[in-house]
Amino acid sequence: MVASKHQNKRPDPSTKAGVVSIIGPPNAGKSTLLNAILGQKLAIVSPKPQTTRTRLSGVLNEPRYQIVFVDTPGLHESTVPMNREMVKIARESCENVDAVVFVVDVTSGEKSVALFPHQQRRRLFAAIRAPLVLVLNKIDCIEKLALLPMIGEYRNHADFTAIIPLSAKRGDGVEKLIHELVALLPEGPRYFPEDIPTDASERFLVAEMIREKVFLLTNKEIPYASTVEIDGWHEDAAAGTVTIFASIIVERASQKTIVIGKGGEKIKKIGIAARRDISGLLATKVDLRLWVKVKKNWTRDPGAWQIS
Repeated sequence: MVASKHQNKRPDPSTKAGVVSIIGPPNAGKSTLLNAILGQKLAIVSPKPQTTRTRLSGVLNEPRYQIVFVDTPGLHESTVPMNREMVKIARESCENVDAVVFVVDVTSGEKSVALFPHQQRRRLFAAIRAPLVLVLNKIDCIEKLALLPMIGEYRNHADFTAIIPLSAKRGDGVEKLIHELVALLPEGPRYFPEDIPTDASERFLVAEMIREKVFLLTNKEIPYASTVEIDGWHEDAAAGTVTIFASIIVERASQKTIVIGKGGEKIKKIGIAARRDISGLLATKVDLRLWVKVKKNWTRDPGAWQIS
């Protein structure tokens, strides 16, 4: 991850630059918020919790500032090794940053509290040394008066620098959040060139797009028992095409059968949907070739799901 302190750099009074971590319980809308801030789809999104498995940096470039946003896995209690590692990633993302945004789904109620209890939240807030901004997301789904008791409750948990109600899906309130964060940035040079939207590799983003379609088009344990590996990548400049070979990894043969579907129908739908997004990402015609493979206990190996 990019460090947030400008060590060995002379401050540039004409620009501001910093790193902001986005954290919160599962399904709070962290990835949707990142995409809304950037004005493009970078992070994958699904209605299912724990869609995000590792950190992803997205860079917002403006003439007078640059913000490196870090999207993170949802904070929750779990005994599953992979999930515990995901939570560790989220907690560590709060270190050496210039601000932390804690996102809450205002419609989740007790469900969110059960996943990440208030006591855990208070301990986390107490450990964060950077300015802490609370985002109350999905305000388009509730009455405005219902926000007041929520704001009062969270003020008892931490000394928030700002509390921003917004709708990441609609984009309402996003500019206000950015304005608040810019005020917290130190003066200094940019971390990335102005045309770089992320430090993630194209392979990582492509694998994530395929995994998103698995999340959207399969049910029950399949999304959580699967990951994606990029096996090969061939660019044909003359034809203007990219051929990508990828494998959807599952834990059991029965899961492989479900992902493939009757007559290959399911894997075909996954491929068509993923190819559309990948073609947009790479701005070229894509030939996506998918396989489904069984790797028992792959979830115990972080290298299998933290694709770089």
